[in-house]
Amino acid sequence: MPHQSLSQEALDTLFFAARSHNGWLDEPVSDRQLREIYDRMKMGPTSANSCPVRILFLRTEQAKARLRPALSEGNVDKTMSAPVVAILAMDLEFYEKLPKLFPHTDARAWYAGKPEKIRETAFRNSSLQGAYFIMAVRSVGLDAGPMSGFNAAKVNAEFFPEGALEVNFICAIGCGDESKLFARHPRLEFEEACRLL
Repeated sequence: MPHQSLSQEALDTLFFAARSHNGWLDEPVSDRQLREIYDRMKMGPTSANSCPVRILFLRTEQAKARLRPALSEGNVDKTMSAPVVAILAMDLEFYEKLPKLFPHTDARAWYAGKPEKIRETAFRNSSLQGAYFIMAVRSVGLDAGPMSGFNAAKVNAEFFPEGALEVNFICAIGCGDESKLFARHPRLEFEEACRLL
């Protein structure tokens, strides 16, 4: 049975009216909302159901202060003022969970001892999960401010010193302050980005 298209309201929430936010209203984000975000984003597909993303939610001023030295100057204010900041990391030992996540075959053997394949799979699929994460944030009625302006080595040293996890990107979460939005930039038209063969 074919699925029905989403309503225009839902499409606006996820895509057309949604923006990457730079400022935040003084509205809290609950632990329940964070769980809802994860429960929605985890359903998106990944290679061999590998699910390599690991998320650290920084909810307190003390936790966010630990991130501050790693941020690019232009990202400090919008990150520190956000109710929650998520560090989305990739697990370079994701394959250890494949007996649970992909139990019908020995998928662990596809990766164990193959560092290049591990890193490629972890990066690609944690990036996919990061995109699902942004959509999930929007779907619970919140706004997202994803960013890559930070020193990855500093983030890893501060939050993931054991070495199995490495940051992919960070994302502020909250109720966005529309007065601080920049004008929307253009996007490529279909003919500029796509080919039909």
